[in-house]
Amino acid sequence: MFRSNNRKYNEIRPMRITRNYIKYAEGSTLMEMGSTKIICTASVEDKVPLFLRGKKSGWISAEYSMIPRANQIRNIRDSVKGKISGRSSEIQRLIGRSLRSVVDVMELGERTIWIDCDVVQADGGTRTSAIIGSFIALFDALNYLKAEGHLDVIPIKDYIGAISAGIVDGEMLLDLNFEEDSHAQVDLNMVMTEKGEVIEIQGTAEGKPFSKRNLQELIKLAETGIKQIIEEEKNILGEIC
Repeated sequence: MFRSNNRKYNEIRPMRITRNYIKYAEGSTLMEMGSTKIICTASVEDKVPLFLRGKKSGWISAEYSMIPRANQIRNIRDSVKGKISGRSSEIQRLIGRSLRSVVDVMELGERTIWIDCDVVQADGGTRTSAIIGSFIALFDALNYLKAEGHLDVIPIKDYIGAISAGIVDGEMLLDLNFEEDSHAQVDLNMVMTEKGEVIEIQGTAEGKPFSKRNLQELIKLAETGIKQIIEEEKNILGEIC
């Protein structure tokens, strides 16, 4: 199958992360994965949700949205509709869960790190790209807290990577763009640590079910992409855990 930029079936799109993209945020990135572009910020708030008050634990929470013309057709803003779409709610919960899984929140003290992901251009893989960009922004926010004397160490326990894989026209492909994703027979998103521990797998069949063997092959393919992503993160951050 022909892919844009002559990508191989097991090759991720060109990945670029610009740090400190937003002047006022404690951590921020412009995350680019191929033509997908997402602004991720990490903001520090010196309080926690009600259920954590007095428990000497911090929290990480995420919000996710798209600007109206991130897609080929204009979307109506959630604020205009008066409610968060089900898709946005699902994705922001995924981002929050993923980041909390690799951070020792007890070391944060009673403070919240707010992650905001705003998709400015969508060409597939927005949820997985948001996790990658948010991880870098989160590190920079935690590094800021450490530099200010609020943390003794940066409480990140492991690197995290996320990627999509799928079956398109009977062929397994890594890191699907919009065109590939829109007519995939199977679509899978996976979040994993450097140690190879799975945080989340989301796999969906379109039209007809797929086999366990296909699932195992897709997981293996996604793992190769996550390894590539984590190597890029290491090039940016160095050894942090």
